[in-house]
Amino acid sequence: MLKRQLLRQARTCRGLRASPSSISGLIFNASPKPSASYRPAVLSTSISRQIISRNYSSAAAATESQDGGNQAGLVTRFADLTTLGVHPNIIKSLVDDMRYETMTDVQAMSITPAMQGKDIVAQARTGTGKTIGFLVPTIQKIIENDPSLAARTHVRADASDVRAIIISPTRELAEQIGAEAEKLCRHTGVKVQTAVGGMNKSMMLRKTKFEGCHLLVGTPGRLMDILADEYSGIDAPNLQALVLDEADRMLDVGFEKELQQIVRLLPDRKVKPRQTMLFSATIPKDVVQIARVYVDATKFQFVQTIKADEAPTHERVPQHIVPVEGYEHFVPTLLEIIENGQKGEYGPDPVKAIAFFNNTATVKLMDDTFQNLSRALRELPPTYVIHSGLDQRQRSKVADNFKKARSAILISTDVTARGMDFPNVTHVIQFGVPPSRDQYIHRLGRTGRANKSGRGWIIVRKDEIPDARQKLPGLPIKRHDDLVCATFDTRRAKEGEEPRLFNEVTQAMSRVRNGVMREAYEKYIISNRAPNQVQVNAVNYWVTTQGCRKEPPPVSTRLLHAIPALRRLEGVTTAEVRDDSRGGWGGGGGFGGGRGGGDFGGGRGGGGFGGGRGGGGFGGRGRGGGFGGRGGGRDGGRHRTDNSDPFSQMSNHRVDDRPNRRERPAF
Repeated sequence: MLKRQLLRQARTCRGLRASPSSISGLIFNASPKPSASYRPAVLSTSISRQIISRNYSSAAAATESQDGGNQAGLVTRFADLTTLGVHPNIIKSLVDDMRYETMTDVQAMSITPAMQGKDIVAQARTGTGKTIGFLVPTIQKIIENDPSLAARTHVRADASDVRAIIISPTRELAEQIGAEAEKLCRHTGVKVQTAVGGMNKSMMLRKTKFEGCHLLVGTPGRLMDILADEYSGIDAPNLQALVLDEADRMLDVGFEKELQQIVRLLPDRKVKPRQTMLFSATIPKDVVQIARVYVDATKFQFVQTIKADEAPTHERVPQHIVPVEGYEHFVPTLLEIIENGQKGEYGPDPVKAIAFFNNTATVKLMDDTFQNLSRALRELPPTYVIHSGLDQRQRSKVADNFKKARSAILISTDVTARGMDFPNVTHVIQFGVPPSRDQYIHRLGRTGRANKSGRGWIIVRKDEIPDARQKLPGLPIKRHDDLVCATFDTRRAKEGEEPRLFNEVTQAMSRVRNGVMREAYEKYIISNRAPNQVQVNAVNYWVTTQGCRKEPPPVSTRLLHAIPALRRLEGVTTAEVRDDSRGGWGGGGGFGGGRGGGDFGGGRGGGGFGGGRGGGGFGGRGRGGGFGGRGGGRDGGRHRTDNSDPFSQMSNHRVDDRPNRRERPAF
């Protein structure tokens, strides 16, 4: 019922057209019936698109009727924010320090109503500048309630009097928001602190107690931990603003319980009013339910910044699937794509690529391999690696370096699939079948951002094509068979026939550490839920040829105990292996010349790469009772739709992007 209501409202919004006006701004057409529970307002602006914004406050509607209609101008330049009451010191940071001039749609549409004191529910994609859209009104609200914070001061702030909290789904995104907030607060006395998982809690608490905190940015788990800890010294008895960024993502990764608990730990909104801003790329039913808990239904505005006819990234960006015979083709094919990009075959922009693998062990292997490759391939762009095994400082440094790079390769697990904004990414290359269709889309969303061009690739073994078809229906993925390295038959090749890139990769993998190879090997043979002989044969061929090993590495007895089915597969050996980085089963291999011969033979160390079907991902949605419902599951249980309920009117022109069961993939 609620879904039908949302779709009906979406069709209504698509039918609206901007009213002509000589004023470039937002026109609120007064309703003849002030008692209406909501009223669409149509935007006519110079921002190059029409955006629907709805005001659900009955009181505001009545006031506008009495005034004959409120023609509030939509501010689109940061320098003009003084007209909305934003303090000059905040504007100084925006204009002079950060060099911002014109607002994006989401910034213009969010800041104006937020500065009027309304709660905000905004549908906006990542990479659209929404961070500034909620930081400006949040910081201004802190200063407005305590004018002494408008300028820098030597008075120490109090950690037990946090004025605003911003909740983000990932530590990377929280760190980005915190850094942006510090820039905005540079000329003010507002103190910003960040609390995320992976950060030393006691060190963070000491820093916060010493410096104080007005604006706290964090992930749900760490924020709940700190606020629930009576000895942490951090509290928010006078909370004035609360922001939920990427609300749909927080529910995707199972933060329902944490978000519910955080609400309970904060002051009662009825006793201590606060402003709430909720941002989400999609508005499914579970986000509507969380809005019911956090947002003031009597005074909020829904901001729609996505055009009804605007195609999402996964429908707009060219996508190719590249079938290969085995894992030994993965890295050479990646290098061929990079080289073609450097030649301008995919466009004039410098190559900036993200390569996604399904587990940390494989990414570590790629790190070793590309360090060795960089010595032989001088034209190869700088390569960066990020995965969950790095601490927060290391991950932040890698992310910053890749952001600043004009041309580079980032090798990553799904830790960067959402929530991190890397500018000008031209290629997203995925290896192996992704854990899910949603994860494929999230990864692809790192390219083609901010109206830039991009291209998606997925490289899979030929025997994985049926699995890819099952997991990736309804996507415009086209088969690509024109890459030399992808179509080369290593099993039938004669000595000396191998493409140049195969030689380079084999030489690089021959120097990879054995411990790294063994960890990746174990991940590969169990990448399917039920290990099978085809998978084992493919991995063993790869490590004994391109990996230059005389025999496959032994697996740990612990793994055999955990997965007894491995004992029944040929080619799987076991031994108590020590966690060394060198030594072991060296020598051998190469293509065309047989084991121990050919151009690629010898060498110590190991390699490995690829995807498989398991691993990765951020998990599913929580199974609890949800927000505001009586049942369980992702939609928060049953909820009776009420036409007078303002939240039920929040439209989402792409409520459900899942394909029809009958849709078949194009490859």
